[in-house]
Amino acid sequence: MVKKHAAKVTQRWQFMVMIALFLCSIWSPAVGASRDKNSALRQIETIVVIYAENRSFDNLYGLFPGANGIFKQANGKPANVKNYRQVDRDGVTPLKTLPAVWNASGTPGADNLSLVKDLPNAPFRIDAPPVGLQPDQVTPDLVHRFYNCQMQINHGKNNMFAAWSDVGGLAMGYYDGSVMQMWKLAKQYTLADNFFMGAFGGSFLNHFWLISARTPLYPDAPDNLKSIVEKESPSLSLASSSPVSALSGKAVYKADQSLTPDGYAVNTMQPPYQPSGIPPAADGNPQLADVSKNPLTPQDYKTIGDALTDKGVLWVWYAGAWNEALQNRGVINNSKTSNFQTHHQPFNYFKRFDPATVAGSLERKTHLKDYTDFQKDIAAGTLPAVVFYKPQGNLNQHSGYADVMTGDRHLASVIRELQKSPQWKKMAIIVTYDENGGYWDHVSPPVGDKWGPGLRIPAIVISPFAKTHYVDHTYYDTTSILKFITKRFQLEPLPGVRPQSGDLTNAFKFTSSK
Repeated sequence: MVKKHAAKVTQRWQFMVMIALFLCSIWSPAVGASRDKNSALRQIETIVVIYAENRSFDNLYGLFPGANGIFKQANGKPANVKNYRQVDRDGVTPLKTLPAVWNASGTPGADNLSLVKDLPNAPFRIDAPPVGLQPDQVTPDLVHRFYNCQMQINHGKNNMFAAWSDVGGLAMGYYDGSVMQMWKLAKQYTLADNFFMGAFGGSFLNHFWLISARTPLYPDAPDNLKSIVEKESPSLSLASSSPVSALSGKAVYKADQSLTPDGYAVNTMQPPYQPSGIPPAADGNPQLADVSKNPLTPQDYKTIGDALTDKGVLWVWYAGAWNEALQNRGVINNSKTSNFQTHHQPFNYFKRFDPATVAGSLERKTHLKDYTDFQKDIAAGTLPAVVFYKPQGNLNQHSGYADVMTGDRHLASVIRELQKSPQWKKMAIIVTYDENGGYWDHVSPPVGDKWGPGLRIPAIVISPFAKTHYVDHTYYDTTSILKFITKRFQLEPLPGVRPQSGDLTNAFKFTSSK
């Protein structure tokens, strides 16, 4: 009897220990901290994402104190600039000098940059002698396309930017960004120095990745829209007339088009709805683009907007000059005006926003608004829970048609208005860039998938809850913004979001849950 009683007691203790272990696993400090963090995150009631244009991290913030910059690593140790040496198109031979800056015809002597020749094979200050082009002046645009970007990265070596750029050595240029107002805000709040653009290439594709973490598809596309690439690597096939050396001129390709060979849209295509770079057909619906000119076919997959709407969370995409472009086609891609960029409006490619349908017209009225609406909502304290803001072309800092400083002043003025808003106390602002704009960066992108991530870009988190005077070294990419929004509002995750990227919560420090 004693033995049986002892055995029963032992069994009861074993059972109680198992229950205790189970409860510990549920209420472990890590889980508790996670729940506390999620609870604290709910203090943020308004998320504002501001999407500027075409700058690598090193191009604007490579000299930022405490960041992983051009000459100093994040740990403060000097960087080995010999690793930055660019090689020629054979992938092996170091360039004797950087190529001259070419103009549109491929010959040296681009506007304002005729002195950019015979520079040492190294990164150089655009705003210092012998170049001396200040950040309030416009430089030539640089190629920033899907395959070209991967060729410049060269399997993480980042040593073929000069070789494959269409403006030669300018790809290696950077600024002393300390003159910018946004630099000062980055010093006050959190600057992420390990944040990468979502996809290889340009603005068109990276806007899709901002809202969906997915690449659009063009079913049954004509062959003349497809690029010709090498089978063994993601490289464009060179034309027979292409110069062998980057010192002799810019590369010439057999076909660098909008689509991959299997029909994914990776370089700029026009939206099927107005405002579009393709006007309406002469006898067609004035709200649509002429289908005979091959706009991208309407997309119908899930975006962050759909996820928010499904959850009942209000959101708006505000765009500079949106109303103007709808009323006057003359401002579309016109650098002498507000310069509205149609391919910077990703929701305008989706069937849900078809203006020729009653439902689509209502969706547009609710979710696609103008910068003037943004200003009114800021002042009134009526911003939706999630905001995306896209500056108009002449204010977005894009090389070729905008300068750094005009856009910087605009971004800083928007931040000031947001800080005066009744919603500021419970707001988080994320200011970042769509892609690198063809500019070099010294940090190798992490290995991801066939679409990216691409180069490092600046990202600044501004909020009453943001860590102050902080440089965040966490790995992020554009899909981290989607992760952050998804986590805050408990949304269904989008499948393309990269699991290894951070969710931006390390940029915040919450004092207590409310």
